[in-house]
Amino acid sequence: MSDPEITAGAPRTDHDDAVAEDHPPHHSMSAGKYLATRVSSLKPPMTAAPNPIRLLRSLNRTQWAFFFVAFAAWTWDAFDFFTVSLTVSELAESFGLTNTDITWGITLVLMFRSIGSILFGIAADRYGRKWPFIVNNILFIILELGTGFCQTYGQFLACRALFGIAMGGLYGNAAATAIEDLPEATRGLMSGILQQGYAFGYLLAAAFSRGLVNTTPHGWRPLFWFGACPPVLIILFRLALPETRVYQEHAKVRKSAETRGSSVSQTFIREGKVALKRHWLMLVYLVLLMAGFNFMSHGSQDLYPTMLQNQFGFSPNAVTVTQVVANLGAMTGGTVVGFASQVFGRRLSIIVMCVVGGALLYPYTFTSSHAVIAAAFFEQFCVQGAWGVIPIHLMELSPGAFRTFVVGTSYQLGNLVSSASSTIESTLGERFPLPPKGNVHRFDYGKVICIFMGCVYVYVIVLTLIGPEHLSRKFEAAHDADIREATGEDAVTAAAHGRERMGLGSSDEDLADGAEVRREKEMDTGRAATHVL
Repeated sequence: MSDPEITAGAPRTDHDDAVAEDHPPHHSMSAGKYLATRVSSLKPPMTAAPNPIRLLRSLNRTQWAFFFVAFAAWTWDAFDFFTVSLTVSELAESFGLTNTDITWGITLVLMFRSIGSILFGIAADRYGRKWPFIVNNILFIILELGTGFCQTYGQFLACRALFGIAMGGLYGNAAATAIEDLPEATRGLMSGILQQGYAFGYLLAAAFSRGLVNTTPHGWRPLFWFGACPPVLIILFRLALPETRVYQEHAKVRKSAETRGSSVSQTFIREGKVALKRHWLMLVYLVLLMAGFNFMSHGSQDLYPTMLQNQFGFSPNAVTVTQVVANLGAMTGGTVVGFASQVFGRRLSIIVMCVVGGALLYPYTFTSSHAVIAAAFFEQFCVQGAWGVIPIHLMELSPGAFRTFVVGTSYQLGNLVSSASSTIESTLGERFPLPPKGNVHRFDYGKVICIFMGCVYVYVIVLTLIGPEHLSRKFEAAHDADIREATGEDAVTAAAHGRERMGLGSSDEDLADGAEVRREKEMDTGRAATHVL
């Protein structure tokens, strides 16, 4: 199905407006024109900044429920991941190995998460968000308990590898569950808050590690046993909720296509072919972008507690306080910058945070006194400020019918590329020995983290600058050009009519869109009449 051409002077139709909204600003540009507009396209749209309190109050109870269950799951995903990075020394002592050996447990999780994102992402886009989400959390319970009972290094690595598969399936589903039904004006703010589930999970892991690690005869194990408990509540919460409205709309279009001789599975496969044909280059770009972002987060965080303790001699309590303050900065940055990206644009917000974060690297990694706590706050403000834009940025750039798969898989393949970041930093750090303290071998991890992160920031700035943006894209099936090509205009129209017959009517955004289209038509008609006179 080719894109319709709207000739000058011809009356605009509802169909024309819908198709026009399907395409991003760079659609149909030549490569030369696209590159020439990369700097000029950073100009902020400067849309009116609404009161954030009013935005939060505009969400209904169902939207809040979807958001909270996704936020809780993403928070606990981060908690489970950081249980290893916060107990590296204890695990190494328990298994009689080095810190570098234990960091392979972190690396394996990152490597195997891409498998989970593919499996669970396709399942969530084909069969719905609900049950893949629940299965993810059941696996969390089983494998977190298993990690806590590991007796050998081999068992530990096996559990973390399997855990990576389970963890990989969650991110795309959580982003879709939390954001795709939200009003357009709230998405930047809520994207920033959602992403800070990662920082909040880190914060909880740091706090509970102080209360549960080495406070009983079981050493590090109670932290992992405790990590298996909250997913039970998350499962019960998700069981009480339906599918998202946007997914239901896509499912209705596929069902409508079934009555025209095409099964739901055939339609889904056809949508995949259309998405791959139209968006393969975008998928490659998103993976490269997320590789940079994952290097940015893991490079600045995973080995940082080890640096504070080993290089600077911080006590466990001082490490915990520093980590808590850093993650308060992260949560603040993600929320503020996510909201600001709705006004200033996604790409510009990311680039500004990378520039400021790069300027803060020296105090973040070379301040050996407790004053480093201020640098940690603002460095993580920048890292997670840039990350706060990512959930909505990825969703706006992803094909509608495969939103969970693309968001999750691009994120996790980026994780795969960056999976060895903590091992790289640890290995390189051991090449810069410092004078030992007693029997403790010390290394200059700060120098390695600083140089590593400087390179990462440059990479993310360049890739964001040359990349696209589709600010305020509409997610409904009626605005999805891919599903229209895969199923035909009749199926989309029939699904919309079926919605009306069921008494569901149009969403608030659909009604606003319709009013805008009518105003444009009236203006076009007025201009045409004036021209004739």
